[in-house]
Parts: sequence; structure tokens; C-alpha cells
Amino acid sequence: MKKLLVFFAAGCAGGLGFAVAVWFSGDVGFTSAMGVSYHHSLTPGWLYSRIVWGGIWGILFLLPLPRSSLILKGLILSLLPTAFQLLVVFPLFTGNGIGGLNLGILTPLAILLFNCIWGIVTAVTIQLSK
Repeated sequence: MKKLLVFFAAGCAGGLGFAVAVWFSGDVGFTSAMGVSYHHSLTPGWLYSRIVWGGIWGILFLLPLPRSSLILKGLILSLLPTAFQLLVVFPLFTGNGIGGLNLGILTPLAILLFNCIWGIVTAVTIQLSK
């Protein structure tokens, strides 16, 4: 139970990292420079959703993976929320097409980078909890 709680909380921290990365990259024009129309304000509703979903995805750290560093595990596990967002959320919930390509051709790359940030922040938070 302790691991479950730590992984959920770490995933929440990762979700916050994801949200701040999306906001910051939009604020400084990084996503626009990529030709990607994916940016958000740090509104409570949008932030809450990213933090809670980050925590739920953090539970994936319970999965056993071959011996590897925690950071590598975070990067590998970040592929799952990336795939979910690109293949389920964008086409079915937001109408932005598979991979969010209606937001720009490099949207999949941007989402992958943002979710890698989630994986790294989550892994570092887990490491710091030990």
C-alpha cells in the first residue's frame, strides 16, 4: 500500500511537471515555433485534471520492468500516457484527429516530450521518497 501511495503521489508531481512544461513551452513560444497549437493556461480545472491523471499513470511504476534505472523506467512508462493521448484523447475526446495532427504535424513529438517530463519527474520523486 505504501508503494501505491508513493507512486500515485509521485505521478501527481509528474502531472504538475507535465502541466508546467506545456504552459511554459506555450508561453515562450516553443510549441508555436514547432507549428503545434497545443498550449494551455494554468487554470485550476486544467491543472487538476493533469495532476490527477498523472497520479493514476504513476501507478504504472508498480509494473516490474527488467533491471534498469528509475529514470529509464520513467521514460519507458511515459510511452503509455503518450499513446493514450495520441490514440484516444485527441481523436475521440477533442476531435483533433489521430496523433492530434489537426494541432500540427509535430504534435506527437511535443506530446512525447511533455510525457517524458512526466516520467522523469515521477521517477525522481520516487527516488527522493526512498
